[in-house]
Amino acid sequence: MNCNQLLRYFCAYCKNRIWRLGRQGFKCIQCKLLVLVRKKSRNTVNKPNLTGDPNKPLDELEPVSQPQYSLDDFELIRVIGRGSYAKVLMVELKEVRQIYAMKVIKKALVKEGGNINWIRTEKHVFETVSNHPFLVGLHSCFQTPSRLFFVIEFVQGGDLTSHMQRERRLPEKHARFYAAEISLALNFLHGKGIIYRDLKLENVLLDHEGHIKLTDYGICKEGIRPGDTTSTFCGTPNYIAPEILCGEDYGFSVDWWSLGVLLYEILAGRSPFDIAGASENPDQNTEDYLFQVILKKTIRIPRSLSVRAANVLKGFLNRNPADRLGCPNPDAFTEITEHPFFESIDWDMLKQKKVIPPYKPRLSSDRDLANFPPEFTNEPVHLTPDDRRVIEKIDQSEFEGFEYVNPLLMSLEDCV
Repeated sequence: MNCNQLLRYFCAYCKNRIWRLGRQGFKCIQCKLLVLVRKKSRNTVNKPNLTGDPNKPLDELEPVSQPQYSLDDFELIRVIGRGSYAKVLMVELKEVRQIYAMKVIKKALVKEGGNINWIRTEKHVFETVSNHPFLVGLHSCFQTPSRLFFVIEFVQGGDLTSHMQRERRLPEKHARFYAAEISLALNFLHGKGIIYRDLKLENVLLDHEGHIKLTDYGICKEGIRPGDTTSTFCGTPNYIAPEILCGEDYGFSVDWWSLGVLLYEILAGRSPFDIAGASENPDQNTEDYLFQVILKKTIRIPRSLSVRAANVLKGFLNRNPADRLGCPNPDAFTEITEHPFFESIDWDMLKQKKVIPPYKPRLSSDRDLANFPPEFTNEPVHLTPDDRRVIEKIDQSEFEGFEYVNPLLMSLEDCV
C-alpha cells in the first residue's frame, strides 16, 4: 500500500480524516491519534506496522507510542539562563546537530512549591503554541527520576530588557512593530482560551531575524472561554493589572494592561509607575506602595510622544477593564488592529513574518551567545549528581505522561 493512500483513511477512534505531517507521519484531525513513519534511509521509508498484521485494515489499527528522547540524545553546551525552579541550557540534538534550549527542572523543587499544576500547564501551553511564529515552541519533553526536561526553540537574539538597556528607549516605529507582533501572539493565546499573565520585557525574546517570541508559560491560565473569569493573584508586580490588585475576577483584559505597561517602557524608557526618589525612600520602595501607585497614580504620558502613541497607551492603560483597548467585546482585537497607532501595519504580512524587523541582532553563527549574560554562560554546564535519598521521596506517579514529542518539528529535522 502506498503511504499516500493513508490520506484517504479515517481514524479508528473518532472517524475523522487522517492528515499527513510532512514526511514524518500522519495525525488524526480531531482526536490527534498519531501514526509515525520512521525514515529507513535517504530513499526508503518504513510503512507503519501498528498491529503486527500487515493485512489488517487501517481502520482497525491500534495507536502506537511516539519515539522518546533522553539526556543521552543531547550534548550539553552552555548554561544560558537560570530561575527559581529551572536552569536553561543550550544543547545540540546529536542525531541532526540541531541547536535547542533545554529547560531543566528538579522534581524535588517542584514538590517543595506544593503545587505541580504549573508544570502541567506550561507543558500543555507549549504543545498548544508550538509552530506559532511569535511564541516559543516545544520540541520534546522527557524525564529522569530526579528531573524534568523541556526541549524548546533556541531563541538567540536576547530579550527586550537587554535591548532596552542598550537603547534606553525606542523610536515609535520600532515600538509599533514589537507591540503588533506581541498583540498577534496574545490574540492567538486568547483564542485558545489562555490568559498569558506574565508579559514583561524579560519574556519577550528576539529571534535571529529580530522577530519577537514570547516565552515562559508557567503562570498561564487555561480553559477560559469568552466571558469566563479567574481570580488567582499572580504576575510580575510592575505589570499586574488593577483588577488583580483589587481582588476582582478577571479575564483576558489583564494581558492588554501588561502590554500597555510594556509599550510605555519601550517608548518612554521607564515604567509608568516610577516615583522620583523612591529608591532612597524606604516607605516608597515596597511592593504595597507600588500597588497603590498602580491603582491611584495619574499616568503621565511623555509630551515627546505622538498623539497616536499617547492615545494607544491611554487605551491599554485604562484602569476599567470594560473600557480598556482590546476588551471585552467580540470585535475587541479589531479595535487594536484598526487603532491609528497601528495604521501603517500590514497585519496579514506581519502574521507571515514578511515585515522586516526594525532591528536584527548581530550573530556570528547559530551558536553565538553574545546576547546571553556572562554570569550564566560562564557557569559549569554539568548537572549535579542525583541524590538517592531525595529521589526516594518523590512520587513519580505525579509525573506520568510528561513525555512528549512534537511531530512537526521532528519532520523539519528530517529535512535538514
